Amino acid sequence: MAKRAPVEDIDETELTVGRPGTAAAGVKGVLVSLRRGVEQMGVGRTIRTLPLLNQQAGFDCPGCAWPDPREADGDKRKLAEFCENGAKAVAEEATTRRVGPEFFARHPVAELAGKTDYWLGQQGRLTHPVVLREGDTHYRPIEWDDAFDLIAERLRALDSPDAAAFYTSGRTSNEAAFLYQLLVRSFGTNNLPDCSNMCHESSGAALTETIGIGKGSVSLADLEHADLVLVVGQNPGTNHPRMLASLEKVKQRGGRIVAVNPLPETGLMRFKNPQNARGVVGEGTALADEFAQIRLGGDLMLFKALNSLVLKAGAVDQEFVDAHTHGYAEFAAQAGDLDWEAVTTATGLDREQIERIAEMVISSERTVACWAMGLTQHKHGVATIREVVDLLLLRGMIGKPGAGVCPVRGHSNVQGDRTMGIWEKMPEEFLDALDAEFGIRSPRHHGLDTVDALRAMQDGRVRAFLGMGGNFVSATPDTEGTIEALRGCDLTVQVSTKLNRSHVVPGRTALILPTLGRTERDVQAAGAQFVTVEDSMSVVHASRGRLAPASDALLSEVAIVSRLGQALLGDDHPVRWAEFERDYDAIRDRIARVVPGCEDYNARVREPDGFVLPHPPRDSRSFPTATGKANFTVNTAEPIVIPEGRLLLQTLRSHDQYNTTIYGLSDRYRGIEDARRVVLVHPDDLTGLGFADGDVVDVVSEWTTADGTAEERRAERFRLVGYPTARGCAAAYYPEANPLVPLGSVADGSNTPVSKAIIIRFERR
Repeated sequence: MAKRAPVEDIDETELTVGRPGTAAAGVKGVLVSLRRGVEQMGVGRTIRTLPLLNQQAGFDCPGCAWPDPREADGDKRKLAEFCENGAKAVAEEATTRRVGPEFFARHPVAELAGKTDYWLGQQGRLTHPVVLREGDTHYRPIEWDDAFDLIAERLRALDSPDAAAFYTSGRTSNEAAFLYQLLVRSFGTNNLPDCSNMCHESSGAALTETIGIGKGSVSLADLEHADLVLVVGQNPGTNHPRMLASLEKVKQRGGRIVAVNPLPETGLMRFKNPQNARGVVGEGTALADEFAQIRLGGDLMLFKALNSLVLKAGAVDQEFVDAHTHGYAEFAAQAGDLDWEAVTTATGLDREQIERIAEMVISSERTVACWAMGLTQHKHGVATIREVVDLLLLRGMIGKPGAGVCPVRGHSNVQGDRTMGIWEKMPEEFLDALDAEFGIRSPRHHGLDTVDALRAMQDGRVRAFLGMGGNFVSATPDTEGTIEALRGCDLTVQVSTKLNRSHVVPGRTALILPTLGRTERDVQAAGAQFVTVEDSMSVVHASRGRLAPASDALLSEVAIVSRLGQALLGDDHPVRWAEFERDYDAIRDRIARVVPGCEDYNARVREPDGFVLPHPPRDSRSFPTATGKANFTVNTAEPIVIPEGRLLLQTLRSHDQYNTTIYGLSDRYRGIEDARRVVLVHPDDLTGLGFADGDVVDVVSEWTTADGTAEERRAERFRLVGYPTARGCAAAYYPEANPLVPLGSVADGSNTPVSKAIIIRFERR
């Protein structure tokens, strides 16, 4: 096992790069979960908390949006219905560490700005609202009423409501999200950027165009009873670990799995399920029947090849195509001929493997296609997902049991936020219903998404930023540009549970408003409250916090929005904000009358497993598109030209983080310990470029703007690590690699930052 010093502190500590993990989860994962729980929460709190995670009477995991087993599908929840990373997420939120006024008195903002993201996150839970006024060096305590009055005063002083941007994290509850968008639209803007803009916006755009609804069409039971599951551009072992148990069921029932990924991800190779004996003492379950180690950006050509092979084999479900689709003739005309040299060059795969995968597609009666950021964060991300849908339409795999599309969301309620109206361009029907219910007039012009909000902050058109959760600085591209944008604002407000990078990048006036976490009791005037969330498969269910709040001074997200609404819009505004803070049932009654599919909301979310939102393609093979049918599309594959001496970089998570929250400095499944500023590169590419494993370099990204201007971005002091990536490709963790992502490099049709195809070179230090 080679030992090297980490770039965080080259002279003092050592980075360890060992053999990548051979199996995901298992006993080690359980032990890691328990150890982290005890470190953060203590023994008693860990024992009380983890058994409530993802249970009907407990709270929803604050991590990913993977669905829970449902009794309606003949499945039951386990006693331990959580994964290693879910347990870490709970430990981070339920930690006994605290960040109060005395902490901010000891640490000036300039000092905190020099700390790592990991250090900031490990300090503990925020306990009191604080303000940094212009000219101050430290955050200072502020009373809640004074904080709301200050925010309201600054917002009303803007030239226009459109001079403010209201960001939302995917962990916000349905109730808080509904109120938040109501507040923003009552104020007079649709500037509602959210984390979905940076992840699955490409999925929503492609699916809305092709099948009429921007959500997945499968249930958990569908996935587990599929004959074939395509897992494309996704790493379940780190990002959605409970998915591995479902994939294990696919294998046990005789199904097959194809993994398409530039890296050999441990979770897709073998899974040791700690819930059964084979996972404890055995070798676990080999998952992937085919591992297609694709080159970055090659997925579109792969699916074009698969579609061509299906057509040539005469394996089209013609009855489905004739009855339910539009545009087949045009699609088939362009899909027939295949340039195999172009396919193999773009994908890095040999023809024989692609043909084997095509045979698996052709022989399958029930196929599910799953994907995540590996497809969405490309310039042609929307086109790639449309091509995936083309394949499923050819085989009649929409609207039948065990088949369909499965975009796997990464944030616990990012899909619910969108359902509740968190979008800069909600349809007219939603706005009409909102206005009729509340007696307001919502603006009709489209607002700003994340990328456009950043541009507007940079050029001074947006002067105020409010973040409902999340860590905007660490989640966005072009980190230096984001920092400049926020610091140029007159006002920044962050609603948060823990300290993060965005708090130390303040506007001229900055506030941190601490809020309850998912795990904590929420008691209002009407008594104990619960909230609701929506998972990746459109199931809406309740979440009930059980722990005592980290501080008596905390407010819930609902309370924060309600009180800000009162301060900003006044007592004569038609929305009765105080009513919503008092009793969340009042919010759900309004949701029921505004949001499609949420009728009788209060009663249905009180069912043990909640309820499933309607999905016309899944439910009745009806497609609410412009044509009234599912649409085939013709997609053009444009090769990525990589200059000599360059590589194509993707950003990704380590196993010891979730989104921008860094739990530790370990990536156990990839064999890396005690460092994050690393770049994974194929050993042969290192040799060919004249570098060696262990070299410390600056990473420089190269980008040409639309007007032909060449731009470069630099991230300093990264250690090169020889790793079996696809040739010509590299990988590095975000947020450390985010400075390399140009703000102007976005996906066509979704404006999602291109974080999976960054042209880079290395420079020696």
